[in-house]
Order: sequence, then C-alpha cells, then structure tokens
Amino acid sequence: MLKSHTYEFKKLVQIGVPILGSQLSYMLMGTTDTIVAGRASSADLAGLGVGSAIFNTIWFLIAGVIFAVTPIVAQLYGAKKFNEIGKKLREILWIASALGFTVCTILFFMGNLLYYLPIDTSITSISSSYLKALSLGIIFMTIFTTLRCYSEGMALTRPVFYIAFFGMLLNIPLDIIFVYGYFGVPKLGGVGCGIATTLVSFLMMLTLIIYIYLSKNYSLTKPFSEFTPPSIRTTKEVFKLGTPIGLGIFIELSMFSGAALILGVLGETVVAGHYIALNIASLFFMLPLSIGLAAATRVGNLVGENNRVQAKIASYSTIYLCIAGSLITCLTILLIKDQIAYLYSSDLNAINIAIGLLIYAAIFQLPDGIQMAAVGSLRGYKDTFAPMILLFISYWVFAIPAGYFLTMHGLNNPLGAAGMWIGMIIGLSIFSVLSILRLRWVINSNLLT
Repeated sequence: MLKSHTYEFKKLVQIGVPILGSQLSYMLMGTTDTIVAGRASSADLAGLGVGSAIFNTIWFLIAGVIFAVTPIVAQLYGAKKFNEIGKKLREILWIASALGFTVCTILFFMGNLLYYLPIDTSITSISSSYLKALSLGIIFMTIFTTLRCYSEGMALTRPVFYIAFFGMLLNIPLDIIFVYGYFGVPKLGGVGCGIATTLVSFLMMLTLIIYIYLSKNYSLTKPFSEFTPPSIRTTKEVFKLGTPIGLGIFIELSMFSGAALILGVLGETVVAGHYIALNIASLFFMLPLSIGLAAATRVGNLVGENNRVQAKIASYSTIYLCIAGSLITCLTILLIKDQIAYLYSSDLNAINIAIGLLIYAAIFQLPDGIQMAAVGSLRGYKDTFAPMILLFISYWVFAIPAGYFLTMHGLNNPLGAAGMWIGMIIGLSIFSVLSILRLRWVINSNLLT
C-alpha cells in the first residue's frame, strides 16, 4: 500500500508541478494588478478589489462549464479514444465561443449596477470602468481555458505552464504602463489593469493555438484536422457535467464577493486590507489547488482505464498531499505575514488591517486544502452535482450568515473584518468534512459496480 501511495505521489507531482506553475502565474497576474494599483492609491486598490470580486464570480460561473473538458478528456485519454478527444474539443470550442460572447456583454454593462450598492462612488467608478476594460478579454480567456483543459486532461501540463508564465511576465510592464501612464499612454489607475489583462489573454490564447497546431504531442487526437459543427449531444454532456462545477465555483466565489460587499460599508481602507489578505491567502492556496487539479486528471485517466483500485489510491494520496501542503502554507503565512503585506500598499492603515486578517488566512488554508483534494478527485469520477449542493449548504447557509453576524454584531461587540473571516473558516470547515464523506461514498460505489 505504501508503494502504491508513493507511486501516486510521484504521478500527482509530475502532473501537478506544471499546474502549480500555471496557477501561480495566473495568481501572480492578479497579485501584480493588486500591487501596482495599490501603490497608485487606496481608492484604486479598493476599486480593483470590488471589480475583481464581481468579475471572478461571473467568469468562473461560465468557466466552470468549460472545466468539464478536463475530466471528459482525461477519461477518454485513459480509454485511448484519441480520435474522439479531437472531435470533442472542436465541438466544445463552439460552446466556449458562445459563452465568451455572453459574458463579454454581461461584464460591459455590469458596472452600471454598482452605483446602486452602498459603496463609496470613489470605488464604484473605478470598478465599473475596470469591468468594461476586461469585457473583450473574456472571449480570449474562454477559448484559452478550453484548450488548456484539453491539454491538461492528457497530462500535458508543461506547455500550458510555459505560456502562462510568459503571460505573467508580460503583464508586469503592461500594468505599469497603463496604470501609471508611460510612453504616451494616459494614466488610468486601476482601470489600466483591465486593459493589460485583455491584451495578455489574447496573446496567451493565440500562442496556445499555434503550439497545439504545430506540436506532435497532440497529433494523435487531431485537434484541428477537420471542421466539426456544434453537437447537441456534446453540448448536453458538457453542461450536465460543467454546470454544477460552474455553479459550485460561483457559490464559493460569491461568498468572497459577498464578504467584500458586506465589508464595503466599513470604508475603503477596510476593503483594501481585506483584499490584500485574501489575495495573499489565494496565492498560497495555489499549492493544494494544483494537487487537486492534478487529481482530476490522474483519477480521470485511471477511471478511463477501468483501474478502480488505483483510482481509489490516487484519491486518498491527493488528500494526504493536500494536508501536507496546507500545513506548510499555513506556517509560512504566519512567519512572513508582516513582510509580505508591505508589498501590497503604501497605506499603513490598510497594511495593519491586512496583517491582522492574515492570522485567519493561515487557519483558512487547512480546510480549504482538504476540500480541494476531495473536489479534484470527485471531478475525476465526473461527480460534480453533489459537491455543488454541499457548497451551497456550507457557504450560504453557514459561512455568510455567520460572517455577517460576527462582523456587524458579534457575541459581545462587532468583530469587523475579522468576523467575516471567522465565518468563512466555519463554512470551509463544514464543506471539507462533507466533501470527504462524499468522496468515500463515490469511491465505494465505484468499486462495487
């Protein structure tokens, strides 16, 4: 048994390390946005924070549908149905394009609704313009994500990492140019981050298309060998599997958006401090997230091979790795929380709030890592509906109400931003337990069939 787990650890690391590099690259783009905007002003940082929270909620609701590509391709790849993979990809690209245009339209007009929320106009004006700047880029992101999931489903994770890393590096000078105004470009503040993201997304999409077309690694699946019209059957399959993923991510991210909106009434400094702490927590979460994403590929490959016992071992190996990774990130945050917070802003009040919240962000890591391990393995089994229900119960029945109560009232006195973080930890802890129980049930059911 120890040898089997060791073997799966190696497989997960082999698949997961490039995914970690890719996820860190995506996150560092957001981190760069946060640092550059934060040094422009607290208003720019707060506006970017609110805009990003809304953007991520809407984007991942739709992108979750596309995330169905990974388990679909992973199981077909394990079953060696290579021609079917290429056909599925071409059919899913139609879906991705339609979703991209839909989200583009939503984002362009979404900013107008912000002015009806109880948030300072200094924040909402920046958030509204930021969402408009991102709207076109969402089409490029959707197509890139489809191709990325196709590649990762076949355990070809390195090419995606190289392209994501290139995009992250390019985002740095573009952010500086558009936010501060260089080379004849007007000074746009936080809005400039949206323009930079759109340009980077286009270049990443184009680069991945060219690479897949030229590389022999994808030749067995013949991704662009012929024209394939949209398929009703594939569309139903993608939405059946992907809609719960998208809704699950929407529920999770709407918790963070809800937290930002609840804290918005406490002023831009509190929102800025909260956003700094959340960004740092998300950055460190990339380690267990990458292991969970690797599990979706590895478990999916094994299920496709009909190797059910090894799929069980891979699932539990994922949990062990995620627990170890979460403990490491928890301790790291506690050790360097002061130093890293100062990178994000020149506003000392916002920094002090962030440092206080980072204690909760460290605790946050363990339940978040456990749930990611379970969810990743469940996706490999194509089990996505039940986790969505469990997410709703954990976050919207427990986390948000508890966070709101503790923030605004508390047991004796209002806890402010700390109350919202305690509420989120409660919700995550409940979901981590429920998702592990669900994974055990799915594994046992799979072994019996």
